[in-house]
Amino acid sequence: MKSGWAAVVVGLGVVLMLLTQSADPLHLSREDLAGLRAASQRLVLCVVAGVSLLAAGWLYRLLFHPLELLRAPEDVGYIAEGGRSKAQAANEVRRRRKVGELPPVYPNGWYRVLDSHSLSRGEVKNVSILGDQLAVFRGQDGTAYVLDAYCPHLGSNLAVGGRVMGNCIECPFHGWQFRGSDGKCEKIPYTEKVPELAKVRSWPSCEVNQQILVWFHCDEAEPQWTVPEQEEITKGQWIYRGKTEHFINAHIEEIPENAADVAHLGHLHIPGIVSGADLRYHYSKLWDFVRHGWKVEWAPESAPNSHCSTMQVNHSLTVFGFHWSLLDLHVRARQVGPGLVFLQFAHSYLGGGVILQSVTPVEPLLQCVTHTMFYQANVPAPVPKFILKAESIQFERDVMIWNNKKYVSKPLLVKEDSAILMHRRWYSQFYGQNSPRLQHQRDTLDF
Repeated sequence: MKSGWAAVVVGLGVVLMLLTQSADPLHLSREDLAGLRAASQRLVLCVVAGVSLLAAGWLYRLLFHPLELLRAPEDVGYIAEGGRSKAQAANEVRRRRKVGELPPVYPNGWYRVLDSHSLSRGEVKNVSILGDQLAVFRGQDGTAYVLDAYCPHLGSNLAVGGRVMGNCIECPFHGWQFRGSDGKCEKIPYTEKVPELAKVRSWPSCEVNQQILVWFHCDEAEPQWTVPEQEEITKGQWIYRGKTEHFINAHIEEIPENAADVAHLGHLHIPGIVSGADLRYHYSKLWDFVRHGWKVEWAPESAPNSHCSTMQVNHSLTVFGFHWSLLDLHVRARQVGPGLVFLQFAHSYLGGGVILQSVTPVEPLLQCVTHTMFYQANVPAPVPKFILKAESIQFERDVMIWNNKKYVSKPLLVKEDSAILMHRRWYSQFYGQNSPRLQHQRDTLDF
């Protein structure tokens, strides 16, 4: 895109030079000069057509194309100085940072693995989650299945070169076929008798709100709750408007704990989004005329929804000290289990929608966080895309904190921080006696 604009600018410069030439320094004939000017006019038309196409493409993306902002693990939250690259800065932080006395690293609950539209019928994908490799495939019946990726025969990865055969996945090494429903081996092409023990682990999964999710439990217990269905998404009243993806170098509990940390909103998130996400500059006096206001309440829910909690957020905006009521926004953020949050928006003029936040552990101290926006179909796309972008800027301020902080198991708190301890007690229900803990930190997985 940048090179296209550069070509347009150069072309315009040449055309203007030719058209504004008052003399004939090359001593061309009258016919040659007329031909040159005709060619210049054609070039002008080409340049105008090119600019129009670029503008039409930009307008199309603005009005119709979803906003998809996918950050690499090293892109956000690290300071690259002294000639270092972002990846080098990120890896240095990972090696040197003290992690603290951590809770178990994989809580029990539902986790997003893929968006529904990214997995076609008959397609298989390899997914890294919870320290494991999974083969996620969609059978010919349209159902998404999730199996351990490694074949029990000789260990090949079913998702790398494997084929979907009906509702089975076929190993690329020897052609063994495993059922998606239970992981049992259904066929070995060079033997008539399939051993009873020939199977791979089948993960409980569901597909709801246009996302594929798996259930994890340290004792391999069956799912203890279901993922709520957002009816407006199912009925098509709210449509997909974009997604952001970030990788965070922190313990999973650090991320949802922000909901109970009311005090950080009044400090970290007050500067306007125009000041950006880099904490070294977001308090710049240049942008001090825009300020956000936050009123927040967090509380756990009671049985039978004790695995849920709710945060009520009222947002306001002041510009040069004047309150802009048009941008007042109410958000109800409902957390379901350890890794799913429904951020539901309501605005008197701009309509409503939901951001589905998912926090999925890739490994003990690496979380993949996605925010997927669904909004009223009758609201122009720039509105939800602006909300998603603004939310991303605010979120990246937190990422810079999380990527560099230490987990404090016994924090020094004041009475206004009481909700943090309440949140930790509520979150502890997702750990079991056999929940895996971090044994050692591996420094070989560089970004």
